[in-house]
Amino acid sequence: MTETLRPVTRLPTAPPRALVAARGFWLGVSMVVAAAAGFLAHQLMAWPPHEDETLALFVGRDTLPGLIDHVTRDRGGAPLHFLLAWAVAHAGFGLGALRTLSAVFAVASLPLIALLGRRLAGPLVGVTATALAACSWGFLFHGVYGRMYSLFLLVSTASFLVLLRALDHGGRRLWAAWVGIGLLAVAAHPYGALVLAAQGAYVLAERRDRIRQAAWAGVAVLVLGTPFWITDLVLAGRFDVGVGPGGARLGGPDSVARFLWRSAGDFSTGWWWLLGPVLALAAVGLVSVRREARLLALATVGVPAAAFLTARFGGSASPEPRHLIFALPFLAILVAAGLARVGRRAPTLAAVAVAALLVAEVGWAWQRTAPLFEWEPDQRQLARSSAEAFLASTSRPDDVLLGYDPLFLGAWERDARFSRIVLPRADSVLALRTLLEQPLPLGRGVWAFDASRRNNVRRRLEIEERSPTPAAAFEARAFGPFLVLRTREPVRSAERYLFYAARAMLVGRSLGIGDAAVNMATVEHASRALRGYGPSLWLRSTDSR
Repeated sequence: MTETLRPVTRLPTAPPRALVAARGFWLGVSMVVAAAAGFLAHQLMAWPPHEDETLALFVGRDTLPGLIDHVTRDRGGAPLHFLLAWAVAHAGFGLGALRTLSAVFAVASLPLIALLGRRLAGPLVGVTATALAACSWGFLFHGVYGRMYSLFLLVSTASFLVLLRALDHGGRRLWAAWVGIGLLAVAAHPYGALVLAAQGAYVLAERRDRIRQAAWAGVAVLVLGTPFWITDLVLAGRFDVGVGPGGARLGGPDSVARFLWRSAGDFSTGWWWLLGPVLALAAVGLVSVRREARLLALATVGVPAAAFLTARFGGSASPEPRHLIFALPFLAILVAAGLARVGRRAPTLAAVAVAALLVAEVGWAWQRTAPLFEWEPDQRQLARSSAEAFLASTSRPDDVLLGYDPLFLGAWERDARFSRIVLPRADSVLALRTLLEQPLPLGRGVWAFDASRRNNVRRRLEIEERSPTPAAAFEARAFGPFLVLRTREPVRSAERYLFYAARAMLVGRSLGIGDAAVNMATVEHASRALRGYGPSLWLRSTDSR
């Protein structure tokens, strides 16, 4: 008996073009993510080390209880960032690992920007917005900068996505997820409060049907976020930030508008003759997207603008474009929506405009921070390496350092026994408090100057080897643009340290070092407070030492 063979039935397959169209969104996003990851990985250490990165890692050298106490009582700011720096430091890593975290957070934010763009304006806008965001200076620079801004971008974008999903579907799990991500946002940066305020304004304007659930979730964030509000108050107190009389305001509407203009430039292209058309495209996108997208974008920009109109800031606390990095996805989405609107009638023109804008964004980033693309000059790299090696080989654990100079970070990475005693150079209260907390007798004073920084009277790659007076009390070593000054003997007391620090700052000022003026003010104010003159400074210890 023969068996009848039946023909094999094959399922119909989609043509390649249809398959690409169906998967085009994630294909496009993956290409952008891969390109961004490749650039950040290759250029991770191109930009020279910065003092703020040094600060995070030096604070992270403390024990976990010490770190928590320092951030919540003395410094304030971004607890989550300092916790990550603590993990990096205690794992035995340094600046490279801290910057790797920034790069990972930056790259991880791109798919979220794509999802937010698709949710608000469609898949084509989502892919285009992701590419626009990835080529901006705000993304590229903070992707290699070992601070909290790429982390802030990641968690703030995630919070917008989860909020929209919670508003669509409700449910305790989604609202609990929003509470958790909202807490991460305020732990990542004090301006996380503006993110939550913008989301609250959006809910009031657009989704009153969910206002009860949103209110309960908001109360949970307010209560559970108490430790973060405390650190924000500590930071605001250090830099005289608040509402009401006293201090300097950012300015009237004109000043706020100029600040928003600069921020938009850093998130796209900062050349005014290109930024105007970019913002015009954003305006076209604003009127073409759905009502929910329009209101959410307006709330994200409008709430911070209103806050800047009413807040006052101390001399060193004025907001910078990086503080608004949570608005980067919305600008990219609106510009992409404007381009999509143009593309309906002129697709070729829109494609050319997208390509030109991407090139312009990279060009602006190159002009804004050339070392990010060109690397640090070889002469400076060699000089910095020599200075770090000198400090590492000749340091003592009780040396007293002024400022979180990157040279100190390099010395610590070479020798883990390098001194932990660092006085902040722009906060006389905290500097004197830290000085008085050290056991007596104090060790040698160490100061570093960099003649190649932008804020100097004249930037140069060589510095004179000049010693303070009395010359017998100091040793001076020059390495290219870097000058290291150190007392030959321990300073022993706070009074003597401040005396020698003032002499060192006089040398810095005579060499045209921009930071020397700020450092001298810190030393003078601390010295006056120690002697009982000038405004009263709150200190943990009141003995004169």
